[in-house]
Amino acid sequence: MLELNDISKYYNPGTINEMCLFHNFNLKVEKGEFLSIVGSNGSGKTSLLNLICGSIPLDSGTILINGTNITKKPEYKRIRNIGRVFQNPAMGTCPSMTILENLSLADNKGKSFHLGKGTDKRRIDYYKESLKVLNLGLEDKLNITVGSLSGGQRQALALLMTTMTPIEFLILDEHTAALDPKTAETIMELTGRIVKEKALTTIMVTHNLRYAIEYGNRLLMLHKGEAVLDKKGPEKEILKIEDILGKFNQISIECGN
Repeated sequence: MLELNDISKYYNPGTINEMCLFHNFNLKVEKGEFLSIVGSNGSGKTSLLNLICGSIPLDSGTILINGTNITKKPEYKRIRNIGRVFQNPAMGTCPSMTILENLSLADNKGKSFHLGKGTDKRRIDYYKESLKVLNLGLEDKLNITVGSLSGGQRQALALLMTTMTPIEFLILDEHTAALDPKTAETIMELTGRIVKEKALTTIMVTHNLRYAIEYGNRLLMLHKGEAVLDKKGPEKEILKIEDILGKFNQISIECGN
């Protein structure tokens, strides 16, 4: 279980541009939950992911994973439990390295590195079988550089690499936003399959309201660092896009837009 207890985050503190994004914010994500997060720009969606992953520090409050306080734990140590796929397909892979080399890096995450070859030929058949699941023909392209792949192929590879070693939490940071509609559908179908097969606790930030409705068993809407909508289980199942749009319109009117 992931717990955020009374977290606060300020940007530009002590200046005329000081902004409080989160103030005593609380959130619990149960083991096995697939939480979709929506909200307007500036609502705190990506900042929330950055706080969980340790990319930016908290000003106050605590973050716990399965009861263990990780608030002071650096980002590079959190990735042993947390896998993250970014909006930009280039951020999850090494473009100048081959598919084989990228998979080898991911396969060795958290292990001690020693002087020697970076790839283990005994794992090639495993890599090929893993790539076949993507249905993109990459299993026959192990020796081409990742930089020559399309954005969709790279994002699929990034998703595979992120979940190759055991993790407890999968963080999806608008991971289909930079893709064309057809490719985005492919990546979402792959996401749903991987999350289900590996029973991953997942947090997905998305601007695509249909994906937020169709995927996951919980939906959270943020506005100015506060949860203005939180539906799970049966309540989430009956939620419609019109319901979310209605909440967006209500917030817009209250803000004078």
